Amino acid sequence: MSLFDKCGRFTRAREVQAAGIYPYFQPISATTANRVTIEGRELVMAGSNNYLGLTDHPRVKEAANDAVNRFGSGCTGSRFLNGTLDLHVDLEERLARFADKEAALTMSTGFQTNLGTISTLVAREDVILCDRENHASIIDGCRLSFGNMRKYRHNDMDELEGLLQREPPDRGKLIIVDGVFSMRGDLANIPRIVELAREYGANVIVDDAHGVGVMGEHGRGTAEHYGLNDEVDLVIGTFSKSFASLGGFVAGPEEVIHYIKHHARALIFSASITPASAAAALAALDVIEAEPERRARLWEVVAKMKTAFDSMGFDTDASDSPVIPLRVGSDIDTFRFWRALFDNGVFTNPVISPAVPPGEGLIRTSYMATHTDEDLDRVIEVVGNVGREFGLIS
Repeated sequence: MSLFDKCGRFTRAREVQAAGIYPYFQPISATTANRVTIEGRELVMAGSNNYLGLTDHPRVKEAANDAVNRFGSGCTGSRFLNGTLDLHVDLEERLARFADKEAALTMSTGFQTNLGTISTLVAREDVILCDRENHASIIDGCRLSFGNMRKYRHNDMDELEGLLQREPPDRGKLIIVDGVFSMRGDLANIPRIVELAREYGANVIVDDAHGVGVMGEHGRGTAEHYGLNDEVDLVIGTFSKSFASLGGFVAGPEEVIHYIKHHARALIFSASITPASAAAALAALDVIEAEPERRARLWEVVAKMKTAFDSMGFDTDASDSPVIPLRVGSDIDTFRFWRALFDNGVFTNPVISPAVPPGEGLIRTSYMATHTDEDLDRVIEVVGNVGREFGLIS
């Protein structure tokens, strides 16, 4: 028997491809802040994490170009050795001030930031309390650590407390959670989480990949949204959403960041983010701080779309963010719904198990500050027509 035998038995994707409803790896040939071109057709992009629309901002693009001209295309080494640029140091200092934490550390991707942070801090005798719908990078970071992972039902604070009650008082305990859950668009119950952490002697990490830049008065994230920024020990973020770049960061107490910096294998044994990525993230941070009106416009867009979908009768779950899901049902129905939207000029993301429970497939729509009212009206019209065609709304 060959370990490759499983590859031949995997037929699910090919079946969906043969049916003409395969939604993944769509090659985009051109893009603006709110439109994409695929196979010569222009579509409204309603499936991007570019929440503030900064990937097309002139200041961000100019900064990336200038960095390439100054440093070249890559660093060719890890931060630990030859891969630290003054850009990385400047970015970390700015991120610490922005997050209102003592220090910050960047890594090559948001995924690696979770892997490196969790596996470094959690030792064999420690326990991790993990929401069942946390991002895959959190789950993998927990698995990579030598600690014991305990999962609790999504946002179920009673079950979380029950798990904490069963742990010895002298055991290291970490509660880790997404600030904004990336598929449903709902928020973690951070107020209750920090209460439980204080009561049971746990530390709290919030992965705010979809919250930083978007949530809170200054865009610091979900903890700031709740007025609890000081109550969260570490904040993890990514540059691939609101920061219009690539990479990740963790911010928190200086001694903790110092420890991660000298122990995280995901940092020490990976090449650092490129000069262009660091410069783009710095420029995006400049815009985030200087143009709060972008965040205000984003929330106008979100309110319009959530109100429209709810009034039509769609099940949008408990979304309270720029991610607005439309519940469909089976995998095949979800793919067909996606295809109908795609054929009518709207790009969205179909989400099936294991990203959501089996039989609870959904269309993940997400919105940007740069969406025009014309874009939004088009999305509402197409989604409404397809929803009626599929019998999801009357």
